[in-house]
Amino acid sequence: MRTPPEILAEARTIALVGASPNPARPSHGVMRYLLEVGYRVIPVRPVVREVLGRPCVRSLTEIEEPIDLVDVFRRAEFCPDVAREAADGQATALWLQLGIVSPEARRIAEAAGLDYVENECTAIVHRQAVA
Repeated sequence: MRTPPEILAEARTIALVGASPNPARPSHGVMRYLLEVGYRVIPVRPVVREVLGRPCVRSLTEIEEPIDLVDVFRRAEFCPDVAREAADGQATALWLQLGIVSPEARRIAEAAGLDYVENECTAIVHRQAVA
């Protein structure tokens, strides 16, 4: 298993599940940061057309390219389904944001060979790694 800084160092394309067009939401700020530091970010949100000028997809299953990291801003009860989609797709890592813990999502991700992080913020870890 790679460490969180290693996952971010090796990632290029991130699917951000729960991306929000609302600047007051944490997912919006994290997506903005990830874009600013050079990641390609694909927002995943069923009923929103775009976030930060990037077109949204409804689910991970709509992404037809390899995803280095699935960054999740959803409540814990939704994370096992996201983990299944990540495992069935071409993702290499599943990351649950601050405050999100899901033993079931962990089991699914690890059984599929995905690196797994929970209760951590990608933006905070990235800032600390490059500081």
